[in-house]
Amino acid sequence: MKICLVTAFPPSTGGLSEYGFHLAQELQRNPFLTLTVLADDLPANHVEPEGFTVQRCWSFDDPTSAFRLLKTLQRLKPDVVWFNLLFSTFGRNPLIAFTGLMTPLLARLSGRYTHVTLHHLMDTVDLKKVAVRHEGLYRFAGAMAPRMLLLSNSVSVLMPGYRKILNDKYGRDNVHLRAHGILARRPEFPDFSRRGTPVHRILAFGKWGTYKRLELMIEAFNLISQKVPEAKLVIAGGDHPQAAGYTESVRRQCAGDPRIEFRGYVPEEGLPDLFQSSTVAVMPYSSSTGCSGVAHLACAYGVPIVCADLADFRQMAQGEELAIDFFPPGSAQGLADCLVQLLQDPQKQQVMAAQNFSAGLRMTMPNVVQKYLRHFELQQRVQTLRYVAQIRRLPRWIPSKTLLLRLMTRNSLGWARRSAVLHTSWSDREDLLHGNDNGSGKLNGTRSSVDGDGISLAAGGLDGANRHTSTSAGGPSDNHRGQKTSSKNGNNLLAPNVPNEGNAEQSKTEHPNGRSVPAPLSVLRGSAGDGDGKNGAGDFIAGSDGRGREGTAQTAGQPSARQGNRAIESS
Repeated sequence: MKICLVTAFPPSTGGLSEYGFHLAQELQRNPFLTLTVLADDLPANHVEPEGFTVQRCWSFDDPTSAFRLLKTLQRLKPDVVWFNLLFSTFGRNPLIAFTGLMTPLLARLSGRYTHVTLHHLMDTVDLKKVAVRHEGLYRFAGAMAPRMLLLSNSVSVLMPGYRKILNDKYGRDNVHLRAHGILARRPEFPDFSRRGTPVHRILAFGKWGTYKRLELMIEAFNLISQKVPEAKLVIAGGDHPQAAGYTESVRRQCAGDPRIEFRGYVPEEGLPDLFQSSTVAVMPYSSSTGCSGVAHLACAYGVPIVCADLADFRQMAQGEELAIDFFPPGSAQGLADCLVQLLQDPQKQQVMAAQNFSAGLRMTMPNVVQKYLRHFELQQRVQTLRYVAQIRRLPRWIPSKTLLLRLMTRNSLGWARRSAVLHTSWSDREDLLHGNDNGSGKLNGTRSSVDGDGISLAAGGLDGANRHTSTSAGGPSDNHRGQKTSSKNGNNLLAPNVPNEGNAEQSKTEHPNGRSVPAPLSVLRGSAGDGDGKNGAGDFIAGSDGRGREGTAQTAGQPSARQGNRAIESS
């Protein structure tokens, strides 16, 4: 399969460049794919990331970007064109941005299968708080652009509310709900020996200056330090492209305060140390533009999250079962109270870290990309079958039906091609499980990767009432009270569970045809079945449960986990 990924790409700092890099990195690992990244222009002396085929064929705020992209696609002739988009991907000027967003439609009209991953909707963005110019033009373009994007073959969104808006407002049924992903191949189990011993590091990470500002965080930190003197504020990340110099101005204001540390830009290899040494990650935002990459990074390293009580973040916490405490937006006192309660409660820190680590297990980038690839293959096979059906209905007297069929399916995947969806054995999952299995590639029957002391890293985070997602602004949840305070064997509360042979068998789940089959590692959200997806067994090939939600169990026709095939964790 030949894929062209249209995205901002490092060393560019354009919107979604980091996300595009991680998508490309995972696609590049697949030996059955040919990937070309169609990226934004950079100065001639830049150095491309090693191992990627990159063609820089469009520019930010360039009105000819759509024409240049189409010309490149015509030359490359890919099977799939995958767009990784914000509404502002192609330009800050609303007219240029609107022109760029016509590219998916034009690519489809040229005969290419097009898919759009759309990270936000203009319907939910407060343009005043994100400091855009020409607000009226943005609103008009924001109302028209979704209609154009929905004329692509398929569209993915990362929030359940976004899918509902697109279905209800625009009446389209080609919208799918996908996981954002943790931007890593595997999450790292939280290292509690580096947190609060003796310093509690409060991490504020992001691109600062628009709706992400630091004044509220610094004001709250001054209140926190009065009750938790061992706390330290770590500010990481640089300026938003529209707010050059903002971080440096805040740094000058805080000069001389040893409790506040500015890390600046943190390279990819520095992220594990940054997050593993942080007790909590804070998102003191005044608005949101979709799923938070910072929240998913926190999940990758098992870090508790505190953020403003915004609708998008509520949806994200509920849909992905993240452990988040919310505070009233704009309230420094509310943020301080929320953080003080968390910093003074080590058990709550461990419960929230465990739940976010559990969520991270379901959202690894291999799993996210495999869902997309399965969808691409299915849709092109279906389209080919539709062409075959149309040809067969033609009258017999029409000549050259075979030639006509070949012409109609020239851009479809050939049946003889090998599937690009990888299936590997359980033994290869040791890198994901960090060795927390029984040595034979099997998990215990509770789908838990920790000990039995009241904390279970099952599919939905913590089982039953032990799931932690704070539901009241400014106050932590008390649903972790049932957790025991000590380990039976004197080990850490979240020590990995190494099951013995007696409980190493996978738990069983009921197959729709009445057979009992082993439940794979992939997530079985909440209960054994949701009444709609039948544990995902009915919709695996499509990769969803009929509502656009990702399927979570084993793909139909695959051998069970006990036969050695890999199960991909689902979101």
